[in-house]
Amino acid sequence: MEYDFTRSVGPLVLIVAVATVALTAMMTPSTVFMMVLPSMIVFAIVAFFFGMKFGQFSASP
Repeated sequence: MEYDFTRSVGPLVLIVAVATVALTAMMTPSTVFMMVLPSMIVFAIVAFFFGMKFGQFSASP
């Protein structure tokens, strides 16, 4: 299966959204939206970049 940008980022956005909703049940929404969500987004971008680069390296002969 060929992965394009939408198929790769879609599940990542879904995971961050579900985690944000779940955390608002345990923590105050202001804390989640001002501290936790930005750090989750930054971590997702960094992990996606490193995963993409590692996948290109692994796929090369």
